[in-house]
Amino acid sequence: MGTSERHILSQNPVTNNCPECFNQDLSLTFYQKHLIGRFFDRITPEVTHELKCNTCGSVLYPIRWTPDIERSVEYYQKALKPEKAKIRFRPLFFMLVFLGILLVGLLVYYLL
Repeated sequence: MGTSERHILSQNPVTNNCPECFNQDLSLTFYQKHLIGRFFDRITPEVTHELKCNTCGSVLYPIRWTPDIERSVEYYQKALKPEKAKIRFRPLFFMLVFLGILLVGLLVYYLL
């Protein structure tokens, strides 16, 4: 069918303490899901985020966040401008539509 990819929308440094190693080197990354197939490329409105410590390399899930980290993530979520959801058709789609119209036209011409 197709594949789904996560494209990076923004990467932001967060200067709160990591709950694992207590270092202040966190990065917050926002992703937007893109579906890529043979006939189309679709940008979905689905936006996800990942908070990662650059020192210990651990991914911090929301259950481990402190109130300060939650406020920082909310701030960056409000400032985020995701791409609009849209579908972009690929050349193969247009070639198949053109061939379909051509076949229907030939069939009508042949029958009349």
